[in-house]
Amino acid sequence: MNFDGLARSYRLLETVSFGNALQRCRTTLIPALTTPRRALIIGEGDGRFLCEFLRHHPSAEVDCIDLSARMLELAQDRAAREVPVSRGRVRFIQTPIETWRAEPPYDLIVTHFFLDCFERAAVAKIVGKLGASAAPNAEWLLGDFRIPDRMAARWHARLWLSLMYGFFGAVTNIEPRQLVDPTPHLRANGFICAQSRISHFGMLKAELWHRTPTNTFRARSPATRLCECPTGCGVHV
Repeated sequence: MNFDGLARSYRLLETVSFGNALQRCRTTLIPALTTPRRALIIGEGDGRFLCEFLRHHPSAEVDCIDLSARMLELAQDRAAREVPVSRGRVRFIQTPIETWRAEPPYDLIVTHFFLDCFERAAVAKIVGKLGASAAPNAEWLLGDFRIPDRMAARWHARLWLSLMYGFFGAVTNIEPRQLVDPTPHLRANGFICAQSRISHFGMLKAELWHRTPTNTFRARSPATRLCECPTGCGVHV
């Protein structure tokens, strides 16, 4: 899997396909975070989420990991240009997540549109590895695709995902051909979903997960409100 060839054109591809929906999904729950001191961002891409995060949390130290050297260059250049005060507090690390050596503890883990690039068994291993690097009271910020419940939206999502997996499989050699839900693996590593936002015909989800120091939890339902999707799909979140 390598996104170097798409690095320059990735934002254009994203905008043509989804407008600003993916970036809104990445950033919508930033204000809900506590004050992270040490964050781990996996598969950041071109740095747009990183810069928004640094604007809200200017004192945080960040390890930003990506397999693509070109994506990391774009992220580093963007951060230096847009958030120059962050210089020296962000480490850009090029490495596969499978061989990365964690330097715990992190009190924030961020995986936006990253876990959907792996098969089910790999997702379980990656979530376990990241969970082991997280502090006892860590938060986990996740943005990803989902399959909606409503029939029309469900078929719409399946069609889009099929096209995307076909395209990225051919261009970047990602292995999966269907979406894997990381929810059971997050729960198995002691995290509970505290907030969720669903948008874009019910196809996108932004989630904030919490872990408690004792790793003993009682599931609590997040506050329910209508999706902010501009189409007015009526999904409750």
